[in-house]
Amino acid sequence: MAGFLANVTVAVHVFALLFIGFGGFLAWRWPKVIFAHVFFAAWGILVNVFPWPCPLTAAENYFRHQRGLGDLPGGFNAYYLYDTVFPRSMLPVVVVIAMATVIISYVGTVQRWRHRHHDGDAPAHRVSMG
Repeated sequence: MAGFLANVTVAVHVFALLFIGFGGFLAWRWPKVIFAHVFFAAWGILVNVFPWPCPLTAAENYFRHQRGLGDLPGGFNAYYLYDTVFPRSMLPVVVVIAMATVIISYVGTVQRWRHRHHDGDAPAHRVSMG
């Protein structure tokens, strides 16, 4: 069971990382998602910039210990992403691309929000059926 829960934790962690990167674009369709995204983005920055433990990494380490394994060597990103998904030497480029993606998603969210509110102030257009 601990192995299954460790795998579920890895999947949740991957989805959290995808949400941190691309969740701002979901707010283009569902504006209230931006509040959750800001929280996750801040959380992602804090656990990567400061020595704060990520609760998902802690959970996976707990389940790994239940199976007799040690902590993830180097943490989640180092174990699953660096030199697997992209070379560690590309980390600065990946960080810039990730931050640009989040910023673009936020700019788009603000633009769509303004457009919706601007359209809401305009009188309704009547459609004639005859």
